[in-house]
Amino acid sequence: MEKFIVEQCGPLKGSVRIGGAKNAVLPVLAGALLTENACFIRDVPNLSDVEAMGELLTSLGASIEWNRQEGIINVVVDDLKQNEAEYELVGKLRASFLIMGPLLARLGEVKVPLPGGCAIGTRPVDLHLKGMAALGAQIEQAHGFMTAKAKKLKGAKIYLDFPSVGATENILMAAVLAEGQTIVENCAIEPEIVDLANFLNAAGADIRGAGTDTVKINGVKYMKGTDHTVIPDRIEAGTYMVAAAITRGDLNINNVVMDHVKPVTAKLKEVNMHVEETPQGIRVYHKGNNRVIASDIKTLPYPGFPTDMQAPFMSLLVTAAGTSVITESIFENRFMQVGELKRMGADIKIESRSAVVEGVKHLTGAQVRATDLRAGAALVLAGLQAEGSTEISDIYHIDRGYQDLDTQLNKLGASVTRC
Repeated sequence: MEKFIVEQCGPLKGSVRIGGAKNAVLPVLAGALLTENACFIRDVPNLSDVEAMGELLTSLGASIEWNRQEGIINVVVDDLKQNEAEYELVGKLRASFLIMGPLLARLGEVKVPLPGGCAIGTRPVDLHLKGMAALGAQIEQAHGFMTAKAKKLKGAKIYLDFPSVGATENILMAAVLAEGQTIVENCAIEPEIVDLANFLNAAGADIRGAGTDTVKINGVKYMKGTDHTVIPDRIEAGTYMVAAAITRGDLNINNVVMDHVKPVTAKLKEVNMHVEETPQGIRVYHKGNNRVIASDIKTLPYPGFPTDMQAPFMSLLVTAAGTSVITESIFENRFMQVGELKRMGADIKIESRSAVVEGVKHLTGAQVRATDLRAGAALVLAGLQAEGSTEISDIYHIDRGYQDLDTQLNKLGASVTRC
């Protein structure tokens, strides 16, 4: 198994370009199953999750060509016949469940195992199934598989009990080929939802209101191919923003949509960092020798503070002056990095769904394990400021969501060795 050896470093300096968003690419790839001509998807990050989604689509009959150097995937799904996903492929990533909507819409029947992904808490698919049933599908569960059948999906009015990103995406994709109009209320408004809608509209769909809590989808009969560039990854951008803060550095982070990182920007300013918009993206830098100061955080659906940034930001607050309280309201098991940070000298107490972080003056390097994707990134960030060496195992989690994180950090002045 590969691992990272992270050495304490000085202030990170330089520029880094943010790649396409993993959480936008995966639903767009699933959405390509609705089309009958070639789709060119650009700015695709070279990640293991993208690889897994490509394998899944290939198993269903799609033809995929991936130019990793250029970051372009060409998807052709002109002869889609397979409606059952393999258990081994679906178990690799959570986003695999997003094939349900497209396959149901195009083939009238789909059989999908319950999905895998990071063990950060229960993420039930009941809202996905509620949406499919509202559109006229019959749902059955047996032997670990979910089966949905419908001779023809029909538009409906759907209210989501919680603004689930995955359910919104799945319902949206299922509805584009349904008869009549579908209205989805209390849906997620994340930028990745907007990106998916833009892709589908370019391919012939009629979706209005993406990015608001009510989306209207007028069903169409046919979806064509298209050329689409995915949005920048706001979580990758946020991670480098925090890296600048942790090392008291000065980074230009390019290819960033400023609106997408507003909550991270606001919190960095609260803790004593400077964030400025630039023509290419943003600049994050620290002035003077003062420690960053404590701040309270509560994760919320977009446009609130993203749950994916909770662990990386905790690595900053563990050495901040004062006491911080971090409340996780999205997933109930997303403090898995806490035990590892405590091995490095952090002072953190868990109280229900909140973590009380008492800032310490410094961390020390230790042997730690990446328990999930964002926890792994948090440990890398902690290692940048810890005295001595930090050895991080199970870094395959990190490779799921960050392309060449070690190489990029080293270009900025870090010392991260992949062993």
